[in-house]
Amino acid sequence: MGQYPIEFYATLYKTLYTIRVFETRCIELHRRGLIRGYLHPYLGEEAIATGICAALAERDYIVSTHRGHGHCIARGAAINRMVAELLGKETGYCRGRGGSMHIAGVSIGVLGANGIVGGGIPLGLGAALGTRIRGEDRVTACFFSDGASNNGVFAESLNLAAAWDLPLIMVLENNQYGVSTPIEECTRVPELSRRGAGYGVASFRIDGNDVLEVYETAQQAVAMCRNGTGPVLIEAMTYRHAGHHVNDPGTYMPQDRLEYYKSRDPVGIGRDYLQRRGGATQEQIQALEAEVECDMDEAVQFAVTSAEPSVEQFLAEVSSY
Repeated sequence: MGQYPIEFYATLYKTLYTIRVFETRCIELHRRGLIRGYLHPYLGEEAIATGICAALAERDYIVSTHRGHGHCIARGAAINRMVAELLGKETGYCRGRGGSMHIAGVSIGVLGANGIVGGGIPLGLGAALGTRIRGEDRVTACFFSDGASNNGVFAESLNLAAAWDLPLIMVLENNQYGVSTPIEECTRVPELSRRGAGYGVASFRIDGNDVLEVYETAQQAVAMCRNGTGPVLIEAMTYRHAGHHVNDPGTYMPQDRLEYYKSRDPVGIGRDYLQRRGGATQEQIQALEAEVECDMDEAVQFAVTSAEPSVEQFLAEVSSY
């Protein structure tokens, strides 16, 4: 792996830590009844979004999933507007209409999360096709899960992207469970990246908990897409730190496996890179963490005190369709 300046390691770690703090605090808000509906934390998977988005340019796009808060944060979304969206407030990114599973921020290249498993894959394909037709130098990174890889749109979209040489990076976040079903029980070949070979697509299987490995693989994928040799499939191996959603106790997850992946905590790995390779002191790291926690406190306060959406405006929007 390459050597980078301290500022780069600090940026990666700040993103990792922000996602961790955001998800932890949002779980608390959900427990208090301030976030309604489902909440799917990204705990344990932070390095994937961080590394992929760090390799993208400002002009590029991402397409997210139901477990998409980390994607938005890594792409530069303002956490105060994100918390407001999760709380259903008027100041949220979608004015409270999207919530946790349908948050979007087109101005920052986030084309939307999706509550349908695999639903974002053809949207990512369409975005990549659109940029090709318009002659734009944009790459689209489409995040999806191991469960979504068994949805027909995965094969269909991968085939079309390959046939048309589209600038699409398909980021398969393999946390090894489709809700509670282990990947080994729903496919004969659990190395999902091998599926790319059948479509002539360059494919990588990487440690999704190592932010530098994700970043450097993403850099390579972005370069391939920009020079016309896309699409690219990246299978990032990871593991949730808990159940599928905030009310799932995750008792089906073997304790020894969970403990192993927690020992490979992506936030801890990022912190180690910042300290050992970047040369940051404990005081510098603690100051960065304190800044993130302060920002999160302010974001929660902003969201809690923000106005609820207007019922009259909401009804007018619905009746206009």
